Amino acid sequence: MRVRLKIKEIAEAKGFNQSSLSRAANVDFKTVKRAFRDPYRDIAVSTLAKLAQALKVDISELVETLPDEG
Repeated sequence: MRVRLKIKEIAEAKGFNQSSLSRAANVDFKTVKRAFRDPYRDIAVSTLAKLAQALKVDISELVETLPDEG
């Protein structure tokens, strides 16, 4: 099973870009940039919690599980 981050899609739907989300969540810009570029990247749960709070969504909405390829 693979986990995919949906941070970019949700942020853009709510009018956030990388910079504004970084500021609103008090998360380093480089971390947000990496999450936008690579939705399969590992990310700390504490960071996900900050992003979810800034986006006003439940943390579970920021991730989806996908079956393994192959």
